[in-house]
Order: sequence, then C-alpha cells, then structure tokens
Amino acid sequence: MTVLATYVERDSPIHRLPAGVKLGALVVMAASTVFVRQWWQPVALLASIAVVYLVARIPWRSALAQVRPLLALLVALAIFQTVFAGWEKAVVVCGCILALAALASLVSLTTRTDDLVDVVVRMAQPLRRFGVVPERIGLLVSLGIRSVPVVVGLAREVRDAQRARGASARPVAFLVPLVVRSLRHADKVGEALAARGLDD
Repeated sequence: MTVLATYVERDSPIHRLPAGVKLGALVVMAASTVFVRQWWQPVALLASIAVVYLVARIPWRSALAQVRPLLALLVALAIFQTVFAGWEKAVVVCGCILALAALASLVSLTTRTDDLVDVVVRMAQPLRRFGVVPERIGLLVSLGIRSVPVVVGLAREVRDAQRARGASARPVAFLVPLVVRSLRHADKVGEALAARGLDD
C-alpha cells in the first residue's frame, strides 16, 4: 500500500462535505496553530482529528500510513525541542505538525483529486484578469498531486536496487539516481503535454 493519501471511497458525512469547505477548514486550522501555546492543546486537537477519522470511516491502517514517514523527523525534532526548550514546547511543536499532517491526509483521503482541482480553478478565477489561465493552474496542481506517488515509487525502486547490489545507504547514492529518474519522468510528462498542445 502506498504511503500517499489516496481517496478512500466511503459514504460518510466527511466525504459528502464540499471540497472547498474541507480545504478552508485545513487552512484555518493551519493558521490557528500559531496561537497554540499549551501542551494539552495539540493533544486535544489530535484526539478531535481521530474522532473525525472515525466518522469518515477511514481504516486505521490507511490513517497511520500517512503519518509514518514523519515519525523519524518528529522524533528528532522532539529530542531537539526537549533539550533546548523543554518537553512542553516539544509536545506543542511536534503535536501541531502531526495534527496538520493528519488533517491534510484526511482531506485527501475523503476528497477526490478532481474535486480539489476544481476548487483551485474556481479560486484562481480572479487571476484571469491578469492573464493567468486558472485551468492551467488546476492542471499544475493535478500534475503535482499525481506526481507524488510516482516519485515515491521511484524512491522505492532506487532503494530496492541498492539493496540488491549491496550498495551503501549513503544519502548521495540514494538521491542522485532518484533525481535522475524523477527528471526523466518529468521529461516524459512534458513531452506528453506538448503533444497535446500544452507546451506554452
């Protein structure tokens, strides 16, 4: 199963909410985290998000898969914050990051990509007077969303190839082939778009 949040089809109240409402709630929540000061606030927020996951009937395995890639970063950040700012600050910082990641994943898990792109296109309509084509912004967003699982798959292929060769786990040895493969994929996507007259 991929670690990327992909739409999970369910008949739940969260799924039926308009994509704009869910994106708006995510933006408001992200902005409100700057006011979090007490350690119990992110804990309460995480508990509330867990309840929303239950209402959305998202399998726990899918929910945990979304935040698992962040765990190493959060552990390192928690140690740093605990040493230099105290455990309460560590809970606030790491809790807010974890809550936002979980909430963003919930939006992706309960909203079709096309609905998200439609919201972006509608929001970009005022930019049309400045010569911006909202549909192209939507296309970029769609390509960005769809490219993430491709890059994750390429990273997995590079890692498996390294293991098969018994190569060292140095970051450079991993990143260079990943970047090269990602650029090749981007070239192919660009050629496909150019073939459809979307090259300007």
